[in-house]
Amino acid sequence: MVPLLAEKDGVMLAIEVDGLTKRFGTFVAVDHVHFTVEEGEIFGLLGPNGAGKTTLIRMLTTLTPPTEGSARVAGHDVRRDADGVRNSIGVIPQALTSDPELTAEENLLIHAKLYGVPANRRTKLIRDLLEAVDLTRFAKALVGTFSGGMRRRLEIARGLVHSPKILFLDEPTTGLDPVSRTNVWEMIDKLQESSHLTILLTTHYMDEADKLWWRRSLPMSRPIGKRR
Repeated sequence: MVPLLAEKDGVMLAIEVDGLTKRFGTFVAVDHVHFTVEEGEIFGLLGPNGAGKTTLIRMLTTLTPPTEGSARVAGHDVRRDADGVRNSIGVIPQALTSDPELTAEENLLIHAKLYGVPANRRTKLIRDLLEAVDLTRFAKALVGTFSGGMRRRLEIARGLVHSPKILFLDEPTTGLDPVSRTNVWEMIDKLQESSHLTILLTTHYMDEADKLWWRRSLPMSRPIGKRR
């Protein structure tokens, strides 16, 4: 049975967070967070290192169980339906995790196989994804020869292999030079506009927040940004 997305003021909600809390012993990493993300928008979490952004993403992607509260992602409860959440999302962590000893094509092919993409769809899918992130001419190049920005773009493409409804990006431009950061911003904008993908990302860069979204809300001892 396909879960139904919630609706608020006539708008479908891709993510609903209600009182989500995470404690590690006596330390409160995330404290009763409430927010919603509309289907097809970019939503940003803005805050300094140690503010709890990554912990929040880990709860929403079922990697860390919440201590209190609830959340639904693509209509699936993060506590009761972890598999449903995982099948609906793509996750790009902070660390670069693509295999440097494989080509760009090979990195995408492995993930296509892992996610059960039919063999007759893989070639076109990989070609289209590499084109979307402007890496077509580097398809057969070893990833170990890529710049940081190129690897980040490849990993975003990899996160889209199984056609997720929602993409989570945890500080996608950390450590990149200014030109590479701008390229990643432009690519995220292009992907969202072309596919109506829902994107939740974290950052501690004010200029990145200003570039990718405009409305800020959610008191969480750090500002949260949201843009349709």
